[in-house]
This record gives sequence, C-alpha cells and structure tokens, in this order.
Amino acid sequence: MYRREGEARVTAVNISERRGTPKHPVPYLELRLHHGIVGDAHAGDWHRQISLLAEESVDKMRAKGLTLTPGAFAENINTTGIVLTALPVGTVLEIGETAVRVTQIGKECHSDCEIRRITGQCVMPTEGIFAEVVREGRIYPGDAIVIKKECGDEVH
Repeated sequence: MYRREGEARVTAVNISERRGTPKHPVPYLELRLHHGIVGDAHAGDWHRQISLLAEESVDKMRAKGLTLTPGAFAENINTTGIVLTALPVGTVLEIGETAVRVTQIGKECHSDCEIRRITGQCVMPTEGIFAEVVREGRIYPGDAIVIKKECGDEVH
C-alpha cells in the first residue's frame, strides 16, 4: 500500500548549498532535466538529484524530543499521505507540474554526517527515497503527489 489516509501532498521544499548539511526551506523548487534542483548542492546528472522524506518519518524523531524543521535530514521534499519506502524503483511521481522517477530507496549514511551528529540518528538511510527529474517545472509546498507510472514508463 503506497498511500495513507488523505491525499498525498508536499509539506515543504528545501535546498542546501553544501552536501552533508541540513537544508533550509524555500518558497519553491525549480527542477531541470539532467540537473535536478536549481541551486541545490546535490544537483547534477546522476541518480540522486532529489531526496524525499515523509513528514511521518520526521515525526518519529520529533517524538524522541527533537525539535526538527523541514530539511533537517537534508531532504529536498517533505511529504505526507504517501508511503515513500513502499514505492518500487522506477515509479514516476507527478508532483505539481513536474514528474520525478524513483531511483533509490534509502542510502548508506557516512560516519561523519553532520545531520547524524546533530540529531543523534538519521532517518534518511532507511526511510528516505531518491529520484531524478523526468519533467521540468516548479514544486511548491501544498502540491499534490500522484503515482503516475511504474518501471520506467515515460511521462510527457
């Protein structure tokens, strides 16, 4: 099951100028093909252009007493109403006017991660997902997230 109760939505959008640091909220993300997010340290022609993390995952850490803002785990997009880790690699998500393809579920966390040092634990390695841009445009907080196609089908 990919969806939780209610409609899947973007709750926050975030960028950082340096890798390995928390990101900060911005009014919108500008996505470009073969690049990722304009102005973000992780931009480039590779498979982890964009990171997504469910607000429900961040809430688990808040329940441990941490005060966390969007981007605390270096995620670009915070979501609600969708089980990100249940999406197969290759799934295409329409987010606002854009589309992204899931390329990786989770990641290995390096030992000198500033985020892990600050928060004590990082949920990105187990609960974050990564994607590449398949349709350019902007993503705003509040945009709907729609599971469009799976396994590499093109979205135009």
